[in-house]
Amino acid sequence: MTEERVFTDQELKEMGARTLDLLLEAIEAGDRDRAKALAGRMQREFQYLHDGYMFWVTGLQTYIYRKLGVEAVEEAEREAHTAEAKVVFTPPEKTDIRSLVEHLAGGLRGHMQPITIVETDATVSLRMEPCGSGERLIQKGAYGPEIGLAKIEEPHRITWGMEDFPIYCVHCPVMEALDAENTGHLGAVHVITGPLYEGACEFVFYKDPADIPEECYTRLGKRKP
Repeated sequence: MTEERVFTDQELKEMGARTLDLLLEAIEAGDRDRAKALAGRMQREFQYLHDGYMFWVTGLQTYIYRKLGVEAVEEAEREAHTAEAKVVFTPPEKTDIRSLVEHLAGGLRGHMQPITIVETDATVSLRMEPCGSGERLIQKGAYGPEIGLAKIEEPHRITWGMEDFPIYCVHCPVMEALDAENTGHLGAVHVITGPLYEGACEFVFYKDPADIPEECYTRLGKRKP
């Protein structure tokens, strides 16, 4: 007995196609409603993987912290941002402030949340509200009792000297420290609005690195040059 097919050939073809390709085809065909539906589908697909990897990484960090301690977390984070990692997270080719801001904005857009960018005479700031990764983990209850991912309990240079620091977010202090070690000064510095679990995430570039507050260095265990 021959069973009936579950899918048509066209359904199989479309199921295996990249959503981007289908979206471009809909745009070229002038099918506005289909294009809008595919754009929404693409956002949901990317968000699904994005959030899945956030929890995966944070689970690995939690295991390292609980088995080996905070120093091992810092070592692992530093290793994760070595030259090998730059195969994907490529540094900007130019280091002028315009290029640095554009490069960071391009990376932050990958979190699929809106960014407010403001320029003053002294700074350019990029603000995510909510932060597309660390804060959304908090909103999803990652550190609550049901999921139970770790917070760094003790003050440390990878927590900016703060207690009960969400472990996913330690990559931000680590990346700041690596900037200072590799270039002699900080790049984008984080402005923390409290309380930590409710504030937005803001990155600030100072047009003159000499204007970076000394506290931004001392919280990393470093001295302002």
